[in-house]
Amino acid sequence: MTEKNELLQEVVIKFAGDSGDGMQLTGSQFTNNTALLGLDLATFPDFPAEIRAPIGTLPGVSGYQLRFSSDRIYTPGDECDVLVAMNAAALKVNMKAIKKGGKIIANIDGFDAKNLRLANYPDGVNPLEDNSLNNYEVIKMDVTKMTREALKDFTMGTKEKDRAKNMFVLGFLYWMYNRDMDNTVTFLKEKFSKRQDILDSNIKVLQAGYNYADTTETFTGRYSVEKAKMEPGIYRSIMGNQALAYGLIAASHQSNLNLFLGSYPITPASDILHELSRYKTFGIKTFQAEDEIAAITSAIGASYGGSIGVTTTSGPGMALKTEAMGLAVMLEIPLLICNIQRGGPSTGLPTKTEQSDLLQAYYGRNGECPIPVISTSTPSDCFDVAFEAVRIAIQHMTPVILLSDGYIANGAEPWKFPQTKDLKKIEVTFKTEKNADEEKFMPYLRDEKLVRPWVIPGAAGLEHRIGGLEKQNITGNISYDPENHQTMVKIREQKVENIADYIPLQKLDSGEEKGKVLVIGWGSTYGAIKSACIELQKKGVSVSHAHLRYIRPFPKNLGDIIKNFDKVLIPEINNGQLIKIIRDKYMVDAKGFNKIMGVPITKGEIIEEVEGMI
Repeated sequence: MTEKNELLQEVVIKFAGDSGDGMQLTGSQFTNNTALLGLDLATFPDFPAEIRAPIGTLPGVSGYQLRFSSDRIYTPGDECDVLVAMNAAALKVNMKAIKKGGKIIANIDGFDAKNLRLANYPDGVNPLEDNSLNNYEVIKMDVTKMTREALKDFTMGTKEKDRAKNMFVLGFLYWMYNRDMDNTVTFLKEKFSKRQDILDSNIKVLQAGYNYADTTETFTGRYSVEKAKMEPGIYRSIMGNQALAYGLIAASHQSNLNLFLGSYPITPASDILHELSRYKTFGIKTFQAEDEIAAITSAIGASYGGSIGVTTTSGPGMALKTEAMGLAVMLEIPLLICNIQRGGPSTGLPTKTEQSDLLQAYYGRNGECPIPVISTSTPSDCFDVAFEAVRIAIQHMTPVILLSDGYIANGAEPWKFPQTKDLKKIEVTFKTEKNADEEKFMPYLRDEKLVRPWVIPGAAGLEHRIGGLEKQNITGNISYDPENHQTMVKIREQKVENIADYIPLQKLDSGEEKGKVLVIGWGSTYGAIKSACIELQKKGVSVSHAHLRYIRPFPKNLGDIIKNFDKVLIPEINNGQLIKIIRDKYMVDAKGFNKIMGVPITKGEIIEEVEGMI
């Protein structure tokens, strides 16, 4: 058999099947294998909201997209080179996502009459047999049959055997892309160390898929992608929620404060609770509360007691936490609220991504209730943003809202992780005694940043009143005085605005300092905007990119940057939220590009929009 070995610059693979087909596990294993080779990568898991979605149906399709390259990349790709379709529904849902001429690896057992009917194909129509896929390279194989054949000597039920068919596909792809299987074998040994039969069956099927690709006469192509040209160092593959949890742990260590997480499970934020619960040895305390309100109020209590209080949630949970956020604003104590956004409103799209809660974070509380807002842009960026959010909360005695989203939370990329010696210390100052000129402790006597002192309960002579009623300036006594209320509202607002003096100035991510179009982004649009702007700049297009980490307050020079451009484009995965704030703040006629489909904006869409503006 003649075997070609082709060198590629990059590949985009999408694994798709029923949520019970193990596509997320298959994708994550191929991702880990890719990371070990030193390739740059980006992923996009996409799965149903139901724990066990209807088998064979379009809403039940679970997908995992992976892009890997020998060059730096910033998105999981607009289109797929390879689609693994475990059934008819997986093919139908993802046909728009595959390039013309791309490869389709189809499990023919998933294209029987029942599966075709569940996928809403007309009677008698089978896309594998009607020439509708002539523009693609279709690799048909009966994965189910060959999995069962590989396990014919195992005393397992048919259903148990079929659970291993994702390993057959993984083995096939490991051969196709010249990969070693050792990391997956190690993973299986750790996962199934107490179930020898399941361990042996998965390894057997993994090897069977590899051997099938190696011996079949119908498929002879192998491909390789060279190691990426990245800054030297030690890297690991990291997902957004993981990185956020590690950032919180690092902030705890560098501030020498205990960290307390009060959380109620909600998609897609729950993994932060799961991750932090594994690190009790670092002084991390996690509390799974009975509801969202108990979660945030327990975190407020932890902060009052001198710890870093953190609560995690998504949009519906944010709505329930708003009254307690107001309490934290009135108390003026550190608190971190992490909102991992998803599609809304109400329960909305629990597993689909959306930048839906910026205006909620900015304005969504009763009364004049300003809270700093900071945003993550990529999975690895979550580490730095979590660390910075804790610093702001502690050093400015305020709750802080951290915005991530489902795309960032579940996506993965290589991360050159920092050493402890490279992290800055977070300076913490507790007030332990009265000032010499104080007859009685004044809990709302402020420093030059308008920050009040942080006192651990029980400090002798520093007893003071807390609660949600308006405070008298300086003394902290309850006050209903109209002039005092206006004074306190203005002070609390100015305290937040003053944070702009203690954060970096805004920099352009790419492009010239002056030009025709400035693309302003925030959050998970980063990769698509960056990729689009770099491609346009190579063509000579006058376009620059600014991506915001600090949204309330904005960096002090953002207005000056905006004035240097003829036009401003703001792409968002919502119906236009940042654009409202930018227009209001800077009186600029910014244009929006909005996509509200539960999926990320693509590079191609932004290129088309910028070219249209020019």
